[in-house]
Amino acid sequence: MSVAKKEYKRVTVKSLVDMKRRGEKVSMLTAYDYSMAKIMDGAGVDAILVGDSASNTMAGYETTLPMTLDHMIYHATSVVNAINRSLVVVDLPFGTYQSDPKEALRSSIRIMKESGAHAIKLEGGKEIKESIKRILNAGIPVMGHLGLTPQSIYKFGTYTVRAKDEEEAEKLKSDAKLLEKLGCFAVVLEKVPAKLAKEVAESISIPVIGIGAGNGCDGQVLVVHDMLGMTKEFHPRFLRRYLDLHTEMTNAFKAYTKDVKSGDFPSENEQY
Repeated sequence: MSVAKKEYKRVTVKSLVDMKRRGEKVSMLTAYDYSMAKIMDGAGVDAILVGDSASNTMAGYETTLPMTLDHMIYHATSVVNAINRSLVVVDLPFGTYQSDPKEALRSSIRIMKESGAHAIKLEGGKEIKESIKRILNAGIPVMGHLGLTPQSIYKFGTYTVRAKDEEEAEKLKSDAKLLEKLGCFAVVLEKVPAKLAKEVAESISIPVIGIGAGNGCDGQVLVVHDMLGMTKEFHPRFLRRYLDLHTEMTNAFKAYTKDVKSGDFPSENEQY
């Protein structure tokens, strides 16, 4: 049964919690630049994640680990400048929060002050409890991230589905409840079994945003370059491509080059 969408002048962390209570799904996409974020915001996307996936999509690195705090602030500022409605959440990059709660707070404050973003996201549960508490105590909204955590890829050694065994599944459920108790406003679940994700979503009052976690979640997030079909090499089961921009852009670039080489561009009507 579909739920009527409420029109928010501004989407806030409270809006996402209200959506869950009403049974309205949350739409979320990544963005890293002004132009893309402006289109998303105008299209009614509820939340925009300035993800450290910019390391892969924008810079071509194999993992998310090379992203620095300065990189994230740059991308976040570009996105915030485009926004009228969407909630903007920014990833804390690897190395800025894991071992030192004071460093975690300093990193979060820099993102909030210098970019104007609305919330931050970090990966992990019980292991980073003290960092989360310190950030929340400063009044900064926190979104959690459990399941496959890309910043720990060298620990896992693979991007395969997480929490398939009982021990890891129990830890994930426990961590999700801990994040809720600490005061996080939402949790991303990445690449976990759909049945488990649904169980987690039903066990906590804050929204669970899934990526590769099935339709029992309270919302979904995808990397924009993937869902627009700008990437060709990435084919996970959870990805739905809404366009084939790789082909469309390739054809446009070829046509432009052909027209320049032939002298067809610019025409009489395209010059002064």
